[in-house]
Amino acid sequence: MTTWVPASCTLPTLEQPLRVAEFDALFAERLSGTARPDRLRLEVTLTGGEGVEDRVRDLVARESGCCSFFTFALAADPEWIRLVIEVDAAHEAVLDALQERATTAAGRDLS
Repeated sequence: MTTWVPASCTLPTLEQPLRVAEFDALFAERLSGTARPDRLRLEVTLTGGEGVEDRVRDLVARESGCCSFFTFALAADPEWIRLVIEVDAAHEAVLDALQERATTAAGRDLS
């Protein structure tokens, strides 16, 4: 499995596995689909529920703080959350690896 934590990430090295584990847990618990409409854009659909939107907003805010090459957009209703993740061309491999982690954590290919 490809790692998706690039050298440009400013999150302290000791904290990186914890952040990866947070994403893995979110994907394992809530991922219902992925789409890749563009090589630099990944759309992730998560099942909604009590506190899930706040959890996702917190996680992507913290990720944006250490990996400024990510752009996150979020839309939600009570049933689902759509998370759009975009990167620049220099970080396409990071997006590839994130998509791989998401589907692996969910235990199935959802693309």
